[in-house]
Amino acid sequence: MLKNKIYNYLSIEILKNFITILLTFTAIAWTVRAVNFLDLLIEDGYSANIYFKYSLLNFFAVATKFVPLSFLLSLIISITKFERQQELLILWTVGLNKIKITNIFFLISISLVLFQIILNLFINPWTLNESRSLLRDTKGKEINTIIKINEFSDTFKGITFYVDKKDSNGELLNVFINDTIGGLTTLTGNIKNTQDTTIFAKKGVVTGSKIILFNGTVQTINKKKEIKNIFFEKTELSTINFNNRTIIQPKIQETSTYELLNCVKDNFSTDCRFKNNKAVVIENLSRRIGMPLYIPLLSLIASFLLIHKKEKKFNFLKKYYIFSTAFFILVCAEIFLKFSGFSLRNFIIYFFFPIFMSVILYLVLIKKMISKKII
Repeated sequence: MLKNKIYNYLSIEILKNFITILLTFTAIAWTVRAVNFLDLLIEDGYSANIYFKYSLLNFFAVATKFVPLSFLLSLIISITKFERQQELLILWTVGLNKIKITNIFFLISISLVLFQIILNLFINPWTLNESRSLLRDTKGKEINTIIKINEFSDTFKGITFYVDKKDSNGELLNVFINDTIGGLTTLTGNIKNTQDTTIFAKKGVVTGSKIILFNGTVQTINKKKEIKNIFFEKTELSTINFNNRTIIQPKIQETSTYELLNCVKDNFSTDCRFKNNKAVVIENLSRRIGMPLYIPLLSLIASFLLIHKKEKKFNFLKKYYIFSTAFFILVCAEIFLKFSGFSLRNFIIYFFFPIFMSVILYLVLIKKMISKKII
């Protein structure tokens, strides 16, 4: 009973450190990413509400990337803390089994593997796709943030805005709007074959997603290079149906795992949206399923701190050496991930390397503990 309480205590301390480190890393990285998303407000005219929702939906994707490193740091920090406070010495004195503690580390790592795979396979693609859908389905844009004084703005695809001045009442003076894709043809009575539409107005007022223009001209040029001018005293221009330059189609990392697996199963047939990105699809699947498999390997590397001997010279450097080794493996795993989609051999090696090394390291740990009689 006492030993079980001690094992539970060790597990809880490791998990507490893991959660603290993971949330710290995630908060920093997520804040940096949220700052990068400010272009949605400034350049693309989305509302602050859309910006915050979009940023929040990217939280889990950011957190997932730090799971392996956070677990490695939590193990090393926890073991170092136990040792510094003489807790490990007391545990060995009362006859605690070091292999048992290694197994606990390994079981925690397996739990984290399942946790990260669930995030990678289901939650992250769904939240990322939702964030993309949020941009795609949002019609109203904050036009005031898009239109800049004395600057050409081409936020909307095929449409360019230019405003000379803005007075103290917020009215726009000398407004120029050019359309090259036919988005403004409704203003000219749906003229057929319109190739280019240009609007000049002396004054304009922005109200929500609309621009009210006063005293201006709509000039159209058709494919025959014929020019037609329409004069107006007042007209309204709605931007709800304008398409901005923000990418609205889901990227590979935002696509469901089911759809990616179907592409692989059907050998990237014409029905697959990513038939020209076979290597990238396989790389993404390797990241979702294969990358978490390196977590148990990290737990076994960190377990070598349990065979620490105080009398050994330069032993204080051991934790740095172990961390460097484990971190190097993480870096290599990230690098080799890029090559996993190049061939079937690379794909198999990427998946089986952490499993094979975990078995080898576990056997080495047992041998060392037996030889030093510290089991």
